Amino acid sequence: MHEPRDADDRDMLPRPAPDRPPETVPPRRRLRRAAAIVAAVLTVAVVAIAGASAYLWFAAPVNTVGAVAFSRSLAIPPLADSRVTDDGVREFDLDLTRGTADLGHGPGTEVWGVDGGYLGPTVRAHRDEQVRVNVTNGLGETSTLHWHGMRVPAAMDGGPHQMIADGETWSPQWRIDQPAATLWYHPHLHGATAEHVYRGVAGLFLVDDEAPGDGLPDRYGIDDVPVIVQDKNFDGDRLDTGISALSGVGILGEEILVNGTPGPYLDVTTQALRLRLLNASTARVYDFGLYDEDGGARPYEVVATDGGLLEAPVPRERLMLSPGERAEIVVRVDPDDRLVLRSTPPDLGTDIFHTRFAGGADSFDVLELRAAGELAPSPPLPPRLRAADPAPDDPAEIRRFALANNRINGEAMDMSRIDAVVRAGSTEVWEVTNEDGLPHNFHVHDVQFEVLGTDDAVLRGRKDTVWIPAGDTRRLLVRFGDHVDPETPYMFHCHILYHEDAGMMGQFVVVGADDDEPTVIDHEMHDMHGDHGMHGGH
Repeated sequence: MHEPRDADDRDMLPRPAPDRPPETVPPRRRLRRAAAIVAAVLTVAVVAIAGASAYLWFAAPVNTVGAVAFSRSLAIPPLADSRVTDDGVREFDLDLTRGTADLGHGPGTEVWGVDGGYLGPTVRAHRDEQVRVNVTNGLGETSTLHWHGMRVPAAMDGGPHQMIADGETWSPQWRIDQPAATLWYHPHLHGATAEHVYRGVAGLFLVDDEAPGDGLPDRYGIDDVPVIVQDKNFDGDRLDTGISALSGVGILGEEILVNGTPGPYLDVTTQALRLRLLNASTARVYDFGLYDEDGGARPYEVVATDGGLLEAPVPRERLMLSPGERAEIVVRVDPDDRLVLRSTPPDLGTDIFHTRFAGGADSFDVLELRAAGELAPSPPLPPRLRAADPAPDDPAEIRRFALANNRINGEAMDMSRIDAVVRAGSTEVWEVTNEDGLPHNFHVHDVQFEVLGTDDAVLRGRKDTVWIPAGDTRRLLVRFGDHVDPETPYMFHCHILYHEDAGMMGQFVVVGADDDEPTVIDHEMHDMHGDHGMHGGH
């Protein structure tokens, strides 16, 4: 029940307005008011966007030159244990696991790797050996393990079709059939390759042969040293997998790890040092040089690329490596030298915006080399490292591939579609064009190709991954081997893994001379094998 209001209360009540016609606003004035409101909102939005863009623009470059303490001794990945079975097969065990590691932000950073650590051991085998690798997946989710740069039967390649379910073991077996080279292994799960590699599943696979190059340093971990370079971001002690809204290439880390070591140094005890460089980043491109304490560039010799030795050493002061590429360099040092392996801003061949937000303005101190006061002697490099490759056959076919918008020739990756059919033992020319403003490179499984039409002696070496500047075309001379399998495809793709995962990947099969040319495959069949642990044959 409401109490009656007294007179004072009644005086405070609103009084009805006197009778008068409602106020009217001319339509033109209403339009001007609405336009003013819209303009104000747009102005605020533009200022906010401009401010954010300006902040991101000026904050984007990363420069750690002179700021790295180099306080940790470089970790050397151990050589993987192996055994030779009664039937003469060299057998390895690689257990993919989750664990923790100290990556510079405390010992509790959760990582993926092999055998409980970050990254994996170096697998080493000899040309003509039969090898078997038992890959057991303990990651808690499906993955794969691909042998990058290896000539291997398609069913043993470890690509997207050779999936390994959690808790299962995949045991591919093949004969090593290629010259000495620095190869590597990493996951290749369609749509998730970047994440699996970024979290730490990767390692080297070294192939030896009878002619490894006389005079090259060859004592693993002493004067023949793996240098696996990756970039990371952290959120506290946690790996940060976030991607900038302005990045068109995926994760670009602001901290460098070498073999999983932050701020590493290497004690050098010999006059010559062989560094096996691997860009194991998911997106970042490096331009490597060596610099002394005064900032002067120290020349070095490039002796090998992705697929093995060059014909002769090539003197260089800088060497650009995109994701997946490898190179071997030999450095000569003097007693008490202090040299820094540094990445200076790479020439990505893109416009200023894409260069900035693809890491093209960034600089990093990567690794310090500390020479001892007394150095063991090292022989000079030979003038020739290997014989020239035989002249190629006339190409059986010329194929063209256009990279743009996370597509190849306008098509996104389809696990059921065959994009190319090649004949075993044939030679083809593949013309690959970067039609994007974005950075791209190109990797082909099961082959080592030759880049045509270049005067760069390093680029003319045996390659499986090549950088392709925006608007440019690379002509690749591709020799295909004899691993015939019309039902199991190999991959070709951009090795900027964010692009690969988004669809910039295709498939080819190798068929015999009289085989039909398939256009589709039953990828469910391959998936089923992966879900139950596919074991390789002989």
